Amino acid sequence: MRGLTDGGDDGDTVAVRAPGPGTNPPGAPGALRAPLLAARPAVAGLLALGLLCGACSAGGTGTRDEGPAGTRPVAQVTPSAALPGGTATPVPRVNAVQLVKGDPKVGLRVRNELKPCTGDEYPVDTSYGTLTGGTAPDLVVNVLTCGDSVGLGTYVYQRDENGSYGNVFAAEIPAVYGTIDRGDLVVTTQVYGAKDTVAFPSGEDVITYRWATDRFDETDRVHNDFNRAVGTREGALPEPTAQN
Repeated sequence: MRGLTDGGDDGDTVAVRAPGPGTNPPGAPGALRAPLLAARPAVAGLLALGLLCGACSAGGTGTRDEGPAGTRPVAQVTPSAALPGGTATPVPRVNAVQLVKGDPKVGLRVRNELKPCTGDEYPVDTSYGTLTGGTAPDLVVNVLTCGDSVGLGTYVYQRDENGSYGNVFAAEIPAVYGTIDRGDLVVTTQVYGAKDTVAFPSGEDVITYRWATDRFDETDRVHNDFNRAVGTREGALPEPTAQN
């Protein structure tokens, strides 16, 4: 709180001069009224400051708000609508191992070699999708070897109206694998030369089949030759030499 000091420049500070010649002596009424009148601006300033602090502490808008209320609309975030529950019919899972073992169209060698690799895990891959244009998904089964996952056979099963599955395609070629690609059956077979290892074939054939009324017809065939230097010592980097 500021007092009445001498020599200040602020508007609420009042300078009181000592009485000089010709002025009222101390104790005269005029001498007492002059300081009181001069102190009125300071008191008014303190009252204004008190009102300002009261407005701020009372939670009012007062001078704490900067300018008038804005006229721009307040942005509102609309919550996204809840996604409806899934309406797709769940695909019934099929015991592919039992299906293959009980299929007379599957070769006896494949059925005999279809055994668990570890525990009850069989080397069988299954895919569900539309291939034959029916109302129920078709099933593609790939039977592999346990050691190096080389394909032994690819089979396509179509679901009948009574819920059973019938074999409509079979390919028992070494290193064969079938997939579903946008409604087509794509079968890939590895091509091996006399000196090729299982991990490094010489090439591959990629054959595309499309369902036509009651069977699969071949619609495209692509053959790829692989670089024979891959996986061999040919073109290998030289061994590093010791630096003296």
